[in-house]
Amino acid sequence: MVPAEPTPAPASRLAYLDGLRGFALVFMVLNHTARAWIDGEMTWNRYTLIYVTLTLSAPTFLFLVGFCLPLSLRGHPGQVESFGLLARRFVPRGIRIILAGVLLNVLVFRDLPTLAGGVLQTIGLAIIAMVPAIWLLRYPGARWVLLAVAVAGYVAFAWSFPWLESFVDRHSRVGLVLFYDFPPWPWLSLVLIGLVMGTHWLAAHRRSEAEGARFLARAAIAGALMLVAFVTWDWWVQTPTRLGMKRDFILNHHWTPRGPSLLWVFSTLWLTLGAAYWVMQRRRWQLPWLVLFGQTALFLYFIHQILVFTIVGEWLGWRFNDWPRFYLATALLLGVLLALGWAWKRAKRLVPSPSLASWSVAGALEPGYDRWDERRE
Repeated sequence: MVPAEPTPAPASRLAYLDGLRGFALVFMVLNHTARAWIDGEMTWNRYTLIYVTLTLSAPTFLFLVGFCLPLSLRGHPGQVESFGLLARRFVPRGIRIILAGVLLNVLVFRDLPTLAGGVLQTIGLAIIAMVPAIWLLRYPGARWVLLAVAVAGYVAFAWSFPWLESFVDRHSRVGLVLFYDFPPWPWLSLVLIGLVMGTHWLAAHRRSEAEGARFLARAAIAGALMLVAFVTWDWWVQTPTRLGMKRDFILNHHWTPRGPSLLWVFSTLWLTLGAAYWVMQRRRWQLPWLVLFGQTALFLYFIHQILVFTIVGEWLGWRFNDWPRFYLATALLLGVLLALGWAWKRAKRLVPSPSLASWSVAGALEPGYDRWDERRE
């Protein structure tokens, strides 16, 4: 008698990853309003707010690109996909995100070249670039090789930084395309680290939920130790700016961490990942508004920049130079974005079409990447 084919278990929504993505979106919005809605000189309070929200938001988005990609593979344990199938699955999605970034340049950042780099372009390119990495992860030892590649990419950037500064000075337009905002080099290294961690977590979780939880707990403990090391280093060397960009890499007026700042970035990444799991998965706090932000993050990332920079900043010319008015205005903006996210999610359900679906396939920004299908005996 032929045994029955195992049936897939229902796809599981990992709400804590949606929540973590929503957390990153809220901080990204706060970062942009702090830049665009306040006039006058840069005070320390404003500078610290910009630094903290920047370093908590963009790295989280990029890390989640890699961490969530393995969850989108629909096979069961032991099943692998061909390189061609992976490319057909991910390359069109990456291209759509790159085109969304180009459109954002046309609509909002008109003082930049149309092809200037941005977070969306880096995310789209990362989805494409991770295809060979995902394919290689089926082989024993590939995780360590890919981690070595990630570290080597960052070290090469640090070693080449003086040359890169000279390059973007001599070739400003090319520099805006290749090395602007969060450029692929070196930020794809963070995506690659996220991919390896996501693959390792998924393998542990498939063995048992408890083992997956232990993996996230170990990551959170490592993050806590890194945070202690960062604070201790700051105290020991008595740096004049505890949280600031001057000690980091600044290329084309944009930030990349170096030295002890890496401890800050990875500590906050792993602590917030562990905290999101503990609060939303273990304690069962649903936080639906944060989940909605995460599930519509790509659409809201795109639309909030039109609202912040173009409509409020340029057309209306509004400024909120005292802190109570600033935080009230930002809170109202978040309320508007929440309503727009709800409407967008409902529209995708009512009018399922490729044009709407294409907005929801961005790796770290796509809720479907937070689910997987398992087959169990």
